[in-house]
Amino acid sequence: MKLKVTRVEIWTATIADRAGGTADRLALLSKAGVNLEMLIARRAPNRPGRGVVQVAPINGAKARRVARAGGFKPSKTAHRLRIEGPDRRGMSGKMTRALGNAGISFRSISAMKLGGKFVAYLSLDKSAHATKAAAVLRRLS
Repeated sequence: MKLKVTRVEIWTATIADRAGGTADRLALLSKAGVNLEMLIARRAPNRPGRGVVQVAPINGAKARRVARAGGFKPSKTAHRLRIEGPDRRGMSGKMTRALGNAGISFRSISAMKLGGKFVAYLSLDKSAHATKAAAVLRRLS
């Protein structure tokens, strides 16, 4: 089975680094019925007392309006790919080796397994790198 590789627009917002900071930021999205597939929240080490939350997808005009009203904005610096495929031993190594062999350096990768599948998010610095990485990953099976 080939990997399913799609571009994903990531929305980000600053959060207070305290209990409930992430929940406070997500409350408007939840209230508006936004169905998130990806959520990453972390502290910002260079900004004491602050963190960042990243979410996807934000689909539709209403969801985008709500997200903006809640302090979210589309990331202009991270170009993300969503990779989905069958859970096979060594797939993470195979993907990262193929990217390395193609001369592609990535910003980050996160992967999770659920049942017989995995989903990974790959973040790259430039749109052109994401395009090239998508082509490389689609050739894997």
